[in-house]
Amino acid sequence: MGGIAWAVRGRSSTVFGPSVWRGPEDRPEIALTFDDGPSPSTPKLLRILEQQNVRATFFQCGMHVRRFPQVARDVTAAGHELGNHTDTHPRLWLKSSNFVLQELQRAQEAITATTGNTPRLFRATYGVRWFGVKKAQKRLGLLHTMWTTIALDWKLDAPQIAERLIAGARNGAIFCLHDGRERQADPDIRSTIEAVERVVPALQERGYQFRTVSELLR
Repeated sequence: MGGIAWAVRGRSSTVFGPSVWRGPEDRPEIALTFDDGPSPSTPKLLRILEQQNVRATFFQCGMHVRRFPQVARDVTAAGHELGNHTDTHPRLWLKSSNFVLQELQRAQEAITATTGNTPRLFRATYGVRWFGVKKAQKRLGLLHTMWTTIALDWKLDAPQIAERLIAGARNGAIFCLHDGRERQADPDIRSTIEAVERVVPALQERGYQFRTVSELLR
């Protein structure tokens, strides 16, 4: 039982497809990533990142891209990287290979058609992969991306999120935050935004630079 649990959720597991969870450890660089968007609050986050001169990677859900197409376009227009976070944010485990493929493909099509950018990165919902993910990744040309530290920003307050991320800072780290909340159309992400305002300057003072995931892995 422990083996399958690690295979589906382990940060370094590649059992269900190519996957990364950190970048090179020889450079003081960190990747900020945001899941579950876009949302009506994403523009507030974009303004903060612009003020901090930081680019990030946004793993977007197809359903939210269709809901908020202009916000999705604003993310890429600001120079951020787009990733695939499934179409409807389902649990992928115990689902058929065809279900998995359709979820990834619909999101891929929505993001590409709306923004003009085709994702090359994918993050499974809840970080859980399953049978069929490898086949879907290969067909769509996607690399799965886990994280070194997850912010738990859907349940912690801003100081706690900031403390968690600062404690997880190291060369090559990938931070997972959220500019949406699963399927919610208009979630409250104030804690996430406030945490980013705290974390980025604190780590920049320590000499870290922020990159997109693809830049981190270069």
